[in-house]
Parts: sequence; structure tokens; C-alpha cells
Amino acid sequence: MRIETTHRVGHPQPEVQAWYGRPGALVRLTPPGLASMDAPGEGGMRAGRLVGTRVGPPALPDLLRPHWILRHAEHDPQAGRFVDQQVRGPWRTWQHEHLLEADGSGTLVHDRIEIEMPRRLERLEPAAASRMRRLLAFRSRQLHDDLAFHDAFAHLPRRTVAITGSSGLIGTQLAALLETGGHTVRRMVRESSVGEGEISWDPRSGELDPADLEGVDVVVNLAGRSIGTRWTRSARREIRDSRVNGTSLLSRTLAGMRDGPTALVQASAIGLYGPRRPGELLTEEDPGGEGFLADLVRDWEGSTRAARGAGVRVAHVRTGLALSDGGGSLLPQLPLFLAGMGGRLTDAEAMLSWISLDDVVRVFAHAALTADLDGPVNAVAPRPVTALEFARALGAVLHRPALLPVPPFGPRAVLGGAAADELIRTDQRVSSARLEASGFAPAHAELTPALQHLLWR
Repeated sequence: MRIETTHRVGHPQPEVQAWYGRPGALVRLTPPGLASMDAPGEGGMRAGRLVGTRVGPPALPDLLRPHWILRHAEHDPQAGRFVDQQVRGPWRTWQHEHLLEADGSGTLVHDRIEIEMPRRLERLEPAAASRMRRLLAFRSRQLHDDLAFHDAFAHLPRRTVAITGSSGLIGTQLAALLETGGHTVRRMVRESSVGEGEISWDPRSGELDPADLEGVDVVVNLAGRSIGTRWTRSARREIRDSRVNGTSLLSRTLAGMRDGPTALVQASAIGLYGPRRPGELLTEEDPGGEGFLADLVRDWEGSTRAARGAGVRVAHVRTGLALSDGGGSLLPQLPLFLAGMGGRLTDAEAMLSWISLDDVVRVFAHAALTADLDGPVNAVAPRPVTALEFARALGAVLHRPALLPVPPFGPRAVLGGAAADELIRTDQRVSSARLEASGFAPAHAELTPALQHLLWR
């Protein structure tokens, strides 16, 4: 089976080829729900390089994710050509030839994939070919949008950015986005033994050597235990401590450095505003609402006081409902919708302030690279939707009905009453005006095109 496609990108061929050759390129070209890289910080197209991936959403255990290994078999930089071949994986044979051809001021990206299906699965060739073409279209859109983002910062010197939570859903993509833009990423890990370019830190014991942050321009703090769980007393404590203690440690460390990082980009959340604020437009000036999340975010943001007091620029990125096929609140809904049993999770007219994973990743990079972006900024798409509109849009993109609301006992059974009340039964119309005024241009302003991209439909 052969699949051939050509997509045009409006950027010069040397620029596109340089992008492909940097660490992070394959991460950015792979939908998070499809596969994840064994070594996301490695890159390059040199012949002989092995690339290992785990197939399936990262939320699944590795035992359920097949290991797929490819080799860069050929690389001709003069011709803009490189070839990947399967070493081990699901196909009898696999070869993917890439050709980057100059086309005036743009580049033609030619892909030719040759696949031999397992003998007993040959009847699935048409479905496999359709899925592969959709994936190549996803890669073309992703390449276009990322290059457009990098263009906005092409005039700046390249930065060195340290990232906590770099192995998470957002952190993995953020590191890859920055690396494909030519920036240097240093991943902050909790292990005492670290690899090249990594920084060891331990938020629990309060250990972070300031010398390890020398030469770093910006720190992006994404660390924190997932809130998508049952909020037992111990879970609440761990959720809070994982955010407040780590942020306080970073803040104190930066405040005590003479020539340290000049900016801290801090993850935050629109949970500050309280779960239900019907009829209001929520801006960064709002004092916030009530509930566990609201109190958590206040303490979380407040733990950066030491850094701000020392003159470090601090940006709090208050993320909305981040949509991805690789995790978050969308992933568990997909099986229900694909089975024809999907529907809205809360009141039909309740407002959902959403953002695509790719745009929230670009917001963090934008905040890291924009020297005058300071204080809180809402990371949401400019057009929130109602819960009913969300369900209908998702159903339409998946070509499935979205007729029946999910009974309230469903989320409560999974998350417990307290978490379901603040994570599912929300009504928040959050403004993106400050983000846009800072110069950020979302790639996904409308819900349906965003879902089509992230689900590669």
C-alpha cells in the first residue's frame, strides 16, 4: 500500500528543513493521543538514528502501548530528503520518504509512505490509508501554525528556558515547541541523577541548587499533581503541596540570585473564579470565587511573591479547559461519543471556556518570550461555548450523535461529589482580551476547527 501527499507551507525551504532537524520536531508532528517519544529531547535526521515511540495515549500504562522503533535510513540534506524505516512495530514493512522542495517563497512537503499490512489485516488497508492521510494533513497544519508562531519571535535572541513538569502533557509539547524554534530547553526533574541538559530539584525537601539555574533566562513552572481525581483529604493535601511548595521553592531561589532567570511563567487556572459564575464575563481583575480550586489557585499564585518582590517578571497563565486527544477532560469522553452515547456533561446553557492543547502550549511559550507580559493572563479561546454547543460540535466532528446528557451520577462515580461539582458542573465565561492585547494570535479561535485539528479529522 502506498500513500502519497503534498502540502505547501508558506516558509522558505531552508527554514522548514532546519525546523525538521531540531529536537522536538517529531513530538510536534505526532498527535499526543497517537504516540509519545521515548526520548523527546533528542532530534536530528542523521542516517542511522533510532527513534522509539509508544503507541497510544500516555494515560495508558506502557504494557498496553506497543513499542514502535524506526530508523533514519537515509538523509540527503542537499536534496531536502530523508527516509524512515521500521525496525520493529505493527507493520510487516514500513518506509516513509520525506522530500522538502523549494517552491518560490514556500516549500512543498512531499510524503510517500509504503506499508505492508499484516496478512490477516490486509482488508483494513482502505481504513489505514484514510487514517494515514488524515495524519499527514494534521502534520501539515501543525507545521504551518508552529512556523507562524516562531515568525513572531524571529527577531529575538534565542532563549534558555527551564521547565518543571516537562514530562506532562503540556510540558512535553512546550519543550518541543521551544526547541523547534531554536531555543534551548532544560528539563527540571526530581531524580538526583540527571542527564545532559537536565536540572535536579526536589520540591518536597526544598532542594534546588541556584547554580543549576545559571544561564537560564526563563523558568516555566508546570509542576503539580493532577486535579482529575477523587478529592480525598490526602489527595487535596498532595494537590496543594505539589503546587504551592514547588512554586515557593522556585520563587525563593530566583529571588536570591544576583544574575539568575529574569522571568517566571507560572501555571495557574481559571478555577480561581469559582465553578459557577452564570451571566458574568470573567477577567483577570476579578477577585475570584469560592471553593477548593479557587482557594488553591490563590495560594498557588501567592507563592510567587518572593520572586516578584525581587524584580523577577512573573506571569500567571490561567488555563481554561485544555482540549487534547492525549489527556485531560476530553480523552475520557471520546469512547462514549465514538460508541454513540456521548452528550453534554452539565447544564445545556452553562458556558465552557476552552482552549486547544496547541494554543495553550503556545500561550506558555508566548509568555516566556514576551518581556512585557506580567501578572495574570487567561489562557482561553476567544469564543467560549455552551455545554450543549460543545457536545454537538464534538459529535459532529466524530460523526456521532450527541443527544442524551450524561447522567450526573456518572462523573460523581468517577471523581466523587466534590471534584465533579467543581470540575464538571462549571459555568464560566472567561475573557481572552488581555491575552490577545499582548499580541497572541490563537490558531484555534473556533471550537469545531480546533476539534477537527486535534482529532485529525
